[in-house]
Amino acid sequence: MCGIIGYIGNRSAIPILVSGLMRLEYRGYDSAGLALSVRGSLKVHKAAGKLFRLKSILPKRSGGKIGIGHTRWATHGAPTDINAHPHLSADGKTAVVHNGIVENAAELRSLLEDEGVEFVSETDTELLAHLIARETDASLEQRVGKALALVQGTYGIAVIHCDESDRIVVARHGSPIIIGVGDREMLVASDIAALVRYTQQVVHLDDGEIATLDAKGFRTMTMDAQPIPKSPSTVSWQDDAYERGEYAHYMRKEIFEQPAAIARTLSGRIEDRFHTAHLGGLNLEASDLRDIKRVKLLGCGSAFYAGVAGAHFIESLARIPASAEPAAEFRYRNPVIERDTLHVAISQSGETLDTLMAIQEVRRSGGPVLGIVNVVGSSIAREAEGGIYMHAGPEVSVASTKAYTCSLVALVLLALHLGRMRDLSIERGSNLIEALKRLPDDIESALATEDSLRDLAQRHARCSSAFYIGRGTGFAVALEGAQKLKEISYIHAEAYPSSELKHGPLALVGPELPTFMVMPHGAMLEKSIVSLEEVKARKGPVIALTHPGDARIARRADSVIEIPHTDDLLAPVVMAIPLQLFAYHCALALGRDIDQPRNLAKSVTVE
Repeated sequence: MCGIIGYIGNRSAIPILVSGLMRLEYRGYDSAGLALSVRGSLKVHKAAGKLFRLKSILPKRSGGKIGIGHTRWATHGAPTDINAHPHLSADGKTAVVHNGIVENAAELRSLLEDEGVEFVSETDTELLAHLIARETDASLEQRVGKALALVQGTYGIAVIHCDESDRIVVARHGSPIIIGVGDREMLVASDIAALVRYTQQVVHLDDGEIATLDAKGFRTMTMDAQPIPKSPSTVSWQDDAYERGEYAHYMRKEIFEQPAAIARTLSGRIEDRFHTAHLGGLNLEASDLRDIKRVKLLGCGSAFYAGVAGAHFIESLARIPASAEPAAEFRYRNPVIERDTLHVAISQSGETLDTLMAIQEVRRSGGPVLGIVNVVGSSIAREAEGGIYMHAGPEVSVASTKAYTCSLVALVLLALHLGRMRDLSIERGSNLIEALKRLPDDIESALATEDSLRDLAQRHARCSSAFYIGRGTGFAVALEGAQKLKEISYIHAEAYPSSELKHGPLALVGPELPTFMVMPHGAMLEKSIVSLEEVKARKGPVIALTHPGDARIARRADSVIEIPHTDDLLAPVVMAIPLQLFAYHCALALGRDIDQPRNLAKSVTVE
């Protein structure tokens, strides 16, 4: 959600800024712009809509070697040319790009208007430019620090000034800012994706920090100018990981990358000797983990649905009470936080603001926190005491696929680790480990169902609504399946436990409402078959997602998608694949913007 890119060095800034903006498109945006410092003045170019509109108005040549760029996702003010970033101070000398929200914007706007400032846009960001310009007799970084002292809310900002064209000043509070260290050039971005084409050396700012970049290096400090030494770390992701290659969409590419991604999540983490998981990054002693009395899993969207399945994994293997909760709701209900409760934050980006603020609330109260994230060095990874990196690789499509399944695998590993510290038997641990080793092959088999799912999508893409139902971990699969269909095809979809059909949803079942039934074999299969009969009795079309071998399902369901038998706890991982493919092909049949669905952003860094 929103993106920042900045460059200072000896090369022309425009190609680098545009390249960075292209890498940030996946985050979701509705306008874009950039500002260049050229021969003592600032040149600003911006346009509502997709990036090609901005590219069409950029000059063919420019002497600017310092600049900042932005992709905006509208909050304050509609997506228009005027409201697009960067924003200028009244004298035209200060340019600002900003991710986040100024919560006291109305108050500050009134203050500035009383001082005679005339606003051009409807945005909260413009007032930052005026606040910085309002300060005098100080360096740019000092002016930025004084201005931000008045601001309540979240921000990641980059600032340039035409009279100090040897620097970019950046600051962070709640919204990511990453410095890229190059060879006699420096970059800054809100996302590593915009940097890896030019450098693998990065520095993450923490909340309450400010930095000054020039072509030779960077300085980091507190808001009141106290130095904070920081050293670069190396990013493992390469630029070609962000290319689509032979695939028409990033989403399809990432669906088909799942066998390799899951193999990376498992790599080095299976302990055959003791039939457990080796999780060295937890940073908690075995005695601390044995003292855990309950586990709470926090996430938003697909990460929350992974947590629903994860709670089942932990209770089944470790026999510890576990529950999942939307992170955005958690901190606002005055939660009871106990030292013997382990909180686990799940986030692909590691920057999801609601989840980050939830775990900050836990840490403030002294509770232990682990993170399950994909991006090394991200805010949640740094805030948590330890955790598990998914190693899914870059995920560009807004709809999460490989990060979702990799988070499920990470949660199985955590549950196995906790279980073997307690009373989980060697036999059960050994069987699960063998199933984990087969999991990439099982995913390959699930991917082979694509042709059947393409045909199903062609038949059902014009439906106005759909049900997804399941029991046990099948319900978690149903939640994620409905989410995928909604977010990329715009077809209304709801997920329910199968047991809830008679308590309301059955009133909607009829010939026009397809029901996707998640039916793994196991203890709940018989009850799932009863639910199938209930839907069929109301003439509802049923698509059954199940394992081979039950003639009753094949006889009664309208369509059957079969995936390989696997361990009961791993069925949610394998069963997620056909639901991803079904949503993808529905969206394709309807001509949707699959990788950048309307109104959505990849990394939600505002509340």
